[in-house]
Amino acid sequence: MSNKLIIAAAGSGKTTFLVNEALNQKQGNVLLTTFTQANEAELVKKITAINKCTPENITVQTWYSFLLQHGVRPYQGCLCERTINGLILASGQSGLKFYYKNRPVYYSEDREFEKHYFTSDFKIFSDKLSKFVCRCNEKSNGEVIDRLSRIYSHIFIDEVQDLSGYDLELLNLLFNSKSSILLVGDLRQGTYSTSNSAKHRKYSKSNIVHFFEHTFSDIETDSDSLTINYRCNPEICDFSNRLFPDLKATTSGNGERTGHDGVFLVKPEDVSDYLRLFSPIQLRDSVKTGTDEMYEVMNFGASKGLSFDRVLIYPTQPFMEWLKNNKSELAPTSRSKLYVAITRARFSVGVIYDYDDKTMIPGTIKFTPVYAQNIPARPSETSSDCKA
Repeated sequence: MSNKLIIAAAGSGKTTFLVNEALNQKQGNVLLTTFTQANEAELVKKITAINKCTPENITVQTWYSFLLQHGVRPYQGCLCERTINGLILASGQSGLKFYYKNRPVYYSEDREFEKHYFTSDFKIFSDKLSKFVCRCNEKSNGEVIDRLSRIYSHIFIDEVQDLSGYDLELLNLLFNSKSSILLVGDLRQGTYSTSNSAKHRKYSKSNIVHFFEHTFSDIETDSDSLTINYRCNPEICDFSNRLFPDLKATTSGNGERTGHDGVFLVKPEDVSDYLRLFSPIQLRDSVKTGTDEMYEVMNFGASKGLSFDRVLIYPTQPFMEWLKNNKSELAPTSRSKLYVAITRARFSVGVIYDYDDKTMIPGTIKFTPVYAQNIPARPSETSSDCKA
């Protein structure tokens, strides 16, 4: 069976593409899986919009739910006698035993199996889920993957950049199964991660593409089909491309003009005027960042997958350093969060930045009270033909 990886751009119609591919499969069963519940809901919503209902041969499920139902529950007896009571989300590496000289020590899989994988009430840690499934497959002589390939002829995985650790080992097994595997993701939007495991850590976030390059010679990689960003206008696309210069640049499919278009530097003292004039949604790194309570606000990560006419970004210090010098250090997760924040906007991105006359940041416009007098007070709120 064929295996394919599609590298998509923000706003390129990735969800629509995946859903249409699933609906086109008339023979066999299709699994559509993604990391977050929000993305799961978006897939169901898109299927309903196109097809009125979800066909019997298509299953939409989160990655964790899929692993629990088809990887853990049918074969948990291979590894333990007790019944697993569900899943607990691990925000960091699970199975902490104690600290020794201020360094964490974790329960060993070999010597302390149950405490390595489970809580005291026998719920499995989310970051150990795919590892447990791989172990079940080993103990059952490949029955886990064989059963999956008998149930689903096609397995489509959305937001593949969110997978990490033993998820990649599981992908390896799926690629060698009888099912056709289709992976779609935007490598620039790696704001979440299924695991903090040391396993395959070098392939996390945007580096996941190298896992496929180094592991599989026969996987088809498509970095051309979904590179048009139908959400963002050209100025925003060009600015966001600078965050990932090593990836193929995206192009804009949004040609609508409103009178206030592009990326703007907004002085702190002008924020109130900017909010009043344009009503952008405020985007911040965390709740610790102070914002204007009169206007809508959202964290960078939570805005993933959403579209707005205008955004106002409260930048972190590393982001401000990056604005001054695009070669300055910017952690991978921070880089991805900023990319997400910038590419939520159709028409304008405001960045709070205390600029002066000497400030020169390519691709940006300085917002001033004089500038504000020469543009419409409330630019068009008409949405562009943005593809989800």
